[in-house]
Amino acid sequence: MACASGTSSGSSPVANSGSEEDLQALIKQRKLKRMLSNRESARRSRMRKQKHMDDLMAQVSQLRKENSQILVALNLTTRHYVGVEAENSALRTQMVELSARLKSLSEIMHCCYYYLQGSGSVCHEDHTVLEASSDSSFFMTSPWSLTAAANQMPIVASADNMFQDCPFLRFN
Repeated sequence: MACASGTSSGSSPVANSGSEEDLQALIKQRKLKRMLSNRESARRSRMRKQKHMDDLMAQVSQLRKENSQILVALNLTTRHYVGVEAENSALRTQMVELSARLKSLSEIMHCCYYYLQGSGSVCHEDHTVLEASSDSSFFMTSPWSLTAAANQMPIVASADNMFQDCPFLRFN
């Protein structure tokens, strides 16, 4: 058995060199196969990386485009907002002027009402009661006729000079 074991362990130089060469060739073949596989894997990895970079660049381009569109919309909205704010400011000013005008006209109408009711007195600018002349044409028999001159006046930006042209409508 010792002989058989010595023989089977590869004591034959011809058999050993053939199997070693086969083993070396097999190892070389496996190294070459692994090297080719690694190259292919690296190539696929580079391709995936390149595709990922291309996708990111496309996304950057798309986001820049969207950002530009949003900025244009924001600028347009801001301009619209500024215009609306200016219009609101003008309307608020007009409202204040019209409110003051309405208050003044209401006071005049109130005074005219008492005059026409026969009290024989009218309200003065400072709301004190004055005796009216006996000439009833002073109010042209209708309290609304007093407002004709006031209604034809343009709306002005300052309440100080709103009634400057009408002698019946001057309030200080």
